[in-house]
Amino acid sequence: MGKYFGTDGARGRVNENLTLDMAIRIGQYLGWYYGKERHAKIIIGKDTRLSSDMFEMGLAAGATSTGATVYLLGVCPTPSVSYLIRKEHFDCGIMVSASHNPYHDNGIKLFNHEGCKMNPEVENAIEDYIDGKCTVPLAKDDAIGSVIEWNEGLEIYESWLKEIVNIDLSGMKIAVDLANGSATATAVETLSSLGATVEAIHNSPNGININTNCGSTHPQELQEMMREGNYDVGFAFDGDADRLIAVDEDGNLFNGDYTLYVCGRYMKKNNTLNKNTVVTTVMANLGLYHALRDNFIDYEQTVVGDKYVFECMQNNDYRIGGEQSGHIIFLEHAVTGDGLLTALKLLQIMVDEKKSLKELGKDLFIYPQLLVNVQVQDKNKTMESAELKEQIDQVAAELGDEGRILVRPSGTEPLVRVMVEAKSDELCHDYVYRIVDYIKEHKL
Repeated sequence: MGKYFGTDGARGRVNENLTLDMAIRIGQYLGWYYGKERHAKIIIGKDTRLSSDMFEMGLAAGATSTGATVYLLGVCPTPSVSYLIRKEHFDCGIMVSASHNPYHDNGIKLFNHEGCKMNPEVENAIEDYIDGKCTVPLAKDDAIGSVIEWNEGLEIYESWLKEIVNIDLSGMKIAVDLANGSATATAVETLSSLGATVEAIHNSPNGININTNCGSTHPQELQEMMREGNYDVGFAFDGDADRLIAVDEDGNLFNGDYTLYVCGRYMKKNNTLNKNTVVTTVMANLGLYHALRDNFIDYEQTVVGDKYVFECMQNNDYRIGGEQSGHIIFLEHAVTGDGLLTALKLLQIMVDEKKSLKELGKDLFIYPQLLVNVQVQDKNKTMESAELKEQIDQVAAELGDEGRILVRPSGTEPLVRVMVEAKSDELCHDYVYRIVDYIKEHKL
């Protein structure tokens, strides 16, 4: 983790932790770095936050000042930027978004020429440039770059999605929660063009309502809509549309664990599950592992973060992986999570299997889960405690195959996260607080 760039780009409160000057300098460095032999070709997308226009313009101004040609995609899903980089041979790409954060935050996500997250070495060099530790030459005269508003980019992206999942959704009624974010640019149009009747909520972004009591992090309104209406399925996106939480016809949530189970089983049946393996993070529910085992499907675990899921998939040529949050990667098609692609994959399975989402997920039992954060003085010292490890091992032994405990440090705060899954909420509570109370009592 760098000074400004974390695992998912630079992110912070606008004009405090993330400033226009930073955006200009990021654009300048990328324009120079990729333009050493010829004019760099850079694509920029954005979500619907009030500040996204400002950062888009700052990035474009910076990049053109060092000679780059900048293509503005406008409001778009993050995965569309990743795809178009590869499809149209851009040198790099930038997405202005803070994903599921509130509107007052924003972020700048960088992608390399392969559509993957930017190499840490380049991000480190950009940080040095932001801090004035190095300089880059500015373009002069006819070497100054230009900006192109590239409206057809999203049409190319949507056409690609429909080529991947070429299904007839005629007669299907779909409810979508677009989080007043990036999905407003693509979801309704794509699903409707495949024949579905689509009803959208939170489809009117005004710059400050992105993710506000809506979308994949707050799907309650969509759940109620599904219970009261006659819909086949519901889909909730996050702010930049790279995550998806589905909702079945009864209003029950269908998170990333369900998606990995249903898609993994379908891929195995159709001989497309390479190496018979699904990739998850350590936070996936124990019930998912039991269900995969019952279907003779292997799995690999990574630490939390889609970056690590992707690295595991890429290194081992696995085809599907993801997180409970709904960030699912289908590596045969894309190198990042894509909420709309995930929705289309689920719809394809519903159509092919002639089953509802509820029927597809009925054999997956999700174990009750409780996660409690404990504030500590030194999270690393806490995690090194032999006495704490003994307590954790004792809980793990008592849970056996019918539960699990996971204790890990926060990546950004002085916290230790204690998570237990067990057969009942009562057991989860008892075991979690056995560890939490131990940490507090012994001042670890």
